[in-house]
Amino acid sequence: MYLFVKELWAFLRIRKKMWLAPPIVLMVVIAALLILAQGSVTAPFVYALF
Repeated sequence: MYLFVKELWAFLRIRKKMWLAPPIVLMVVIAALLILAQGSVTAPFVYALF
């Protein structure tokens, strides 16, 4: 996983595509919230955000 992140960062930096970093981070955060909310006590609170 670390190698993938390292290569992605190098690609974004070399190709001058730094504007793609915020949407990628946002998608990862949303995915993490949804995965953590699966079957947990905080699920109603997380799903209320969406």
